[in-house]
Amino acid sequence: MLALFYIFIAVAVALGIWQVNKLTSYRKTILKNDKNEDVVAIAKSEENPIATEKDNDIHGKFFFVFLIGFYILMGYCLFFLNDIMLPESASVEGENDDNLFLISFVLIGIVQFATQGLLFYFSFKYRGINNRKALFYADSHKLELIWTTIPTIVLTGLIGYGLYTWNDIMDLSTAENPIVIEVYAQQFNWQARYAGADNTLGRGNVRNIKGINTIGVDMTDVNGADDVPVRELHLPKGRKIVFKFRSQDVLHSAYMPHFRAQMNCVPGMVTEFGFTPKFTTEEMRMQEETVIKVNGINKIRKAKGEDPYVFDYLLLCNKICGASHYNMQMKIVVEEEAAFYSWLKKQPTMAEVVK
Repeated sequence: MLALFYIFIAVAVALGIWQVNKLTSYRKTILKNDKNEDVVAIAKSEENPIATEKDNDIHGKFFFVFLIGFYILMGYCLFFLNDIMLPESASVEGENDDNLFLISFVLIGIVQFATQGLLFYFSFKYRGINNRKALFYADSHKLELIWTTIPTIVLTGLIGYGLYTWNDIMDLSTAENPIVIEVYAQQFNWQARYAGADNTLGRGNVRNIKGINTIGVDMTDVNGADDVPVRELHLPKGRKIVFKFRSQDVLHSAYMPHFRAQMNCVPGMVTEFGFTPKFTTEEMRMQEETVIKVNGINKIRKAKGEDPYVFDYLLLCNKICGASHYNMQMKIVVEEEAAFYSWLKKQPTMAEVVK
């Protein structure tokens, strides 16, 4: 809502500037009335289609002022609005994702800072005054070679690192004794089940949905009897987790932002990814970035008379899947391995639930 308010203010200011600009085009002038008498009137002055040196000088100075304001805005966003960003990755695999983002962000920032500076500074420095003429030449093979070669090398490096990051996250073949969890998506909630003692999930299909078996586990499959259905995810710190995703109805997207993980849940097929949690929920709550972000949220909630917010990891849907898409989420608790297994032992198996 606050963002919408800012957009409204920006549009109102732009309209105001436009209207003032229109008014400045009107001047007092002498006109003839019906009786051929001279009268003073306000009329729109004739526009000169050719810019004068005064016009060029004014616009050139405006470019320079805009450049200064633009750099101030960039600095403000970088140093005073960084608390809106996600804190450090809560998964080991997400570190490469953060590094890739940081490298891309720095490169784009350097290029933007330089090109915007040159663009607006040259517009100011070489504005059309004192019969100044712009330098023009048809082509430069050296310049074209430079601006083709450098981006090619940089982008090749970024793409190579991106492929390495992708393979590191998606290749689950080397995972040693991972914890296997199926996440089941349906409008508008999540369910999950842990592989039992055999660490193998039983077959699942929407045709098997009946009564309390809401995720369609095939109860004739011996691997499914010891699976553990849950409505809240618990993950052990430091253990590789392999997630398998199914969808009951439409395309959903399982998004775990703090772990830098996202995967589409596609009806009729199983998709997967994996990661290793590196911070428990309590540890993440104590991180400085998280504390700053939570304090900012609670400041807004307090002004609205709402209860304070406590940080939790969340599984969200990142596809617009229907009217209640915004509310489709599941709490994730990351804890030490001993606490995780203690919790898991207390949960009933599919065989105990579907009697």
